[in-house]
Amino acid sequence: MEARIKTLLCQMSAATMDRALRRAKAERGARGRSTTKPGTLLKQAIPVRTFADWDEHRPGFVEVDLVAHCGDTTAGQHLHTLCLVDVHTHWCELAVLPNKGQAATFAALKAMRQQLPFSLLGLDSDNGSEFINDQLYRYCLAEHITFTRSRPYRRNDQAHVEQKNWSVVRRTIGYARYESPEAQALIDAIYIDLSLHLNFFQPTLKLRDKTREGSKVHKHYERAQTPCQRVLAAPEVAEEIKTALRARFLLLNPLALRRRIEANLRMLWRVKI
Repeated sequence: MEARIKTLLCQMSAATMDRALRRAKAERGARGRSTTKPGTLLKQAIPVRTFADWDEHRPGFVEVDLVAHCGDTTAGQHLHTLCLVDVHTHWCELAVLPNKGQAATFAALKAMRQQLPFSLLGLDSDNGSEFINDQLYRYCLAEHITFTRSRPYRRNDQAHVEQKNWSVVRRTIGYARYESPEAQALIDAIYIDLSLHLNFFQPTLKLRDKTREGSKVHKHYERAQTPCQRVLAAPEVAEEIKTALRARFLLLNPLALRRRIEANLRMLWRVKI
């Protein structure tokens, strides 16, 4: 019976699946909820940047954002994912946080900085108080990191990280609510393998230019490359770091990474919130 059901499911088209799941999605509320609250402190000191202004051609300028694992309600404390994406190379780092407090976010950002294979030159966030606060502002000043913020309610200003929020975080972890230390440990294990899989084995397209013909816009993309390949091609990255990346790549097995990710996901789906 299970084999027959599996065969029928594999034969379903995407449109048929959407129709079959329409009622369940409506009842559960498939879309995630925004938990961003404006941070009024220091907003005047941190310059606003728009998507058009963010056109860096070297590694080190990153966008960051939080994704809430709150289910249908933002009440109470729940887990969050901190997502960091380098605009030039598309290098992505992920971390699970017990909450969206300033202390947890700041500690995770400092840890992520150590994991990057290039210097952190610029940090762009939304207007949430987890980012717009004195602690992070003074840290960026002391470390000579350009700190900018997007315009309120303009997601395109952070198009790179918003895309990863959906294509990586939501498609992997989903929209369920998670609170427990057990869930946090499993998501942390998933992100360790998922970051390696994304950065070393998942090619991404990068927009080269756009041309307009009347009402039509034609987009032209560079050859697809993995984030690691873009880092290796960047002249700003030190040779010893490139040597370490090549050595690490030779030790990785993409199939083993995917098996561990899927095994941990199966355990996550069974865990209580």
